[in-house]
Amino acid sequence: MNDDLAALSARIDRTNELLQRMLAEVAKTPSTHAIFVDAGYLYAAAGRLVTGTEDRRAFDLDTEGLIEALIDRARTIFADSRLLRVYWYDGARRRIHTAEQQSIAELPDVKVRLGNLNANNQQKGVDSLIRSDLESLARHRAISDAALLGGDEDLVSAVEAAQGYGARVHLWGIEAPEGRNQAEPLLWEVDSQRTFDLDFFKPYVSRRTVPAYEAAVARPTRDDVRFVGAQIAAKWLAARGRESLVELLPGHPYLPGSVDQDLLVEAEGLLQYSLRGQADLRRSLRDGFWEHLRTLY
Repeated sequence: MNDDLAALSARIDRTNELLQRMLAEVAKTPSTHAIFVDAGYLYAAAGRLVTGTEDRRAFDLDTEGLIEALIDRARTIFADSRLLRVYWYDGARRRIHTAEQQSIAELPDVKVRLGNLNANNQQKGVDSLIRSDLESLARHRAISDAALLGGDEDLVSAVEAAQGYGARVHLWGIEAPEGRNQAEPLLWEVDSQRTFDLDFFKPYVSRRTVPAYEAAVARPTRDDVRFVGAQIAAKWLAARGRESLVELLPGHPYLPGSVDQDLLVEAEGLLQYSLRGQADLRRSLRDGFWEHLRTLY
């Protein structure tokens, strides 16, 4: 009898030891977040807020700059968490990428998911894609937090599915000039809400115009743009000092939204050429900026 009790006690001790090890491993595992963007909502709400129209043909959206700004904001909100990726949901005829969607898909840490676009330019199947991804990632414990930029009531089921597996869902919205642009049932269901205002979107949305200098100046090469990025980096470092560089380095390869916008505007002035909507040149600009700074450390 005593031998049985001793054996049972030993098994309990081993089990407790295993549980303690498991808990220690869980404690060391970093939290992970992902950003889910309903592009239809984004274009409509941001277009109306900044330019007064929801018609995509009437304005340009600097998607690369905006995605980086969202990543930067998420880094601040989820301070102790790492980014899994950005999921970008949009519609396309026969689910074939447009040139713009292809450039977005080529961005680092971005996954483009396409629903169909019907004859009335309405997205079909996007909500089900968001639900599928949210549910799958939550079920497999791939994310602990989901930032959802959208407003459709059909997204309620996606939120419920993710929450059912323990993920927290944070709804991000775009300021509405009047009224609301997000469904109330969606607002009720999420774990937190956050609204981005006009000042946040202004740098990334502009009425569609062709700059006068663009017609007269040839498209610069990637090397030209990379060199300009290095020039601006040298100027930035001289003005800000090494302390600012130390703060910037942990964010590589991303730049804070304000730094990225300053870089873009100054580069366009030096090149006399618009880099809006030109993902390859924007990447070359950032590469040149980072290459110069990182050679110093």
